[in-house]
Amino acid sequence: MPSHDAPRAVICVPTYNEVENLEPLVRALADVLDPELHRVLVVDDGSPDGTGELADRLASELHWVSVLHRERKQGLGAAYLAAFPIALATGAALVLEMDCDFSHDPHDVPRLIAACDNGADLALGSRWVRGGGTVNWGLMRRLISRGGSLYARLLLGVGVRDLTGGFKCFRREVLETIALDAVTARGYGFQIELTYRALRAGFRVVELPITFVERRVGQSKMSGAIVVEAMLQVPLIRARALLGRL
Repeated sequence: MPSHDAPRAVICVPTYNEVENLEPLVRALADVLDPELHRVLVVDDGSPDGTGELADRLASELHWVSVLHRERKQGLGAAYLAAFPIALATGAALVLEMDCDFSHDPHDVPRLIAACDNGADLALGSRWVRGGGTVNWGLMRRLISRGGSLYARLLLGVGVRDLTGGFKCFRREVLETIALDAVTARGYGFQIELTYRALRAGFRVVELPITFVERRVGQSKMSGAIVVEAMLQVPLIRARALLGRL
């Protein structure tokens, strides 16, 4: 449970080869959030480009930044599953997911937090609701993303339009309730499963429009394998739900 000296929110930021983006992102978050009330948890998967060392330097300079080092790249879902218990242990009322590459705008973080303050259990930055969108995406990337979300919505029978979205703010009660140790999906499938588990547990999910901007520096982690994994995971998630195992 949150204590009087607990941070209000912890922003979990997985990294792999993000040495060019990490410090600008951390500084940008400090511009829009009160560092006395919020924390940034960097989860580095053994980046060979020095991201982990940079994260350590930032943590030594900034009391509101901490670092979790993992030995190797194990996927986005595994990074968040490692970060969530650490974030919850701080006593924070809110826990956020955020990309490091500025595809998620730091200025939208206070909007997600405010949505949870106003009654949402999970506030999701959505590309596919009115007012949302993408920048610097080709037609095929848009079709894959929108098509994937539609596929998951129809198969799972839910109304959330951006099920693959990874810009989220959870009330701590959500993460404490949805059996994180039973989450099996990774990549986009991880994002789908987490939101679906929250919905099945009766939590209120609110989508806020965001503009997702394709990274300007560094290499995208998107791959065909991630897309295929998500497509295969969705019917498995639905089957486990029907069997009462979700």
